Amino acid sequence: MLKKYKTLETFFVLQVSFFTFAVQLNTLMREKIIDIAGDMFLKLGFKSVTMDDIAKTMGISKKTIYKYFDNKDHLVDDTVCFVQKEIDTIIENIMQQNHNAIEENFAIKKVFKDMFKNAKTSPMYQLKKYYPETFSKLVSNEICTFTDCVTANLNKGIVEKLYRPEIDVTMVMKFYFTLVFGAYESELFDHTSSEAIKTEVKILEYHTRAIATLYGLSILEEELKKYHLNN
Repeated sequence: MLKKYKTLETFFVLQVSFFTFAVQLNTLMREKIIDIAGDMFLKLGFKSVTMDDIAKTMGISKKTIYKYFDNKDHLVDDTVCFVQKEIDTIIENIMQQNHNAIEENFAIKKVFKDMFKNAKTSPMYQLKKYYPETFSKLVSNEICTFTDCVTANLNKGIVEKLYRPEIDVTMVMKFYFTLVFGAYESELFDHTSSEAIKTEVKILEYHTRAIATLYGLSILEEELKKYHLNN
């Protein structure tokens, strides 16, 4: 009887181990699809890249992709969510480094520039135009992160005497949010990736000049010189 129980125990352990292994393989494949698709979406555009293109690049069948994602909209949605989490983690790391408030903002802008440098058209504009539901979800998710990051940066800048102490932190944060995301919704701007990055830097400069002390303006000029020197 004891031998029988040990045999059953071994069987169940093997079953659980096999199930765990299968789940891990599925997770790895799903993450790999998102990773490859993300690179292709950012470089070639969310609309132009097809499921066939992704399958061909990965050397797998399209049926395999559909095993993990119901359709392209689902894949785009999950890929954007994944990239958004990556960006949020990078921003958190930058905020923990020894930058002053203005340097911090330019360090964050550099992350976006490097991440989207191979894109032909602004990824945000593409999402707004071709995947509006995903764009709306992205903006909704970003409101909390943006609010926390910008508010922390404004308070930090005030302490460092880079920003004027009398500014209305909440209102300035809302103004900045409106400028950044409003640019992607307007047809007044050039939405090629290179021009979108320039627009974001101009918005950052405008935002900073509106709230900076004289000392803050001197730091801003230094950051702009460094930025233009490397571009």
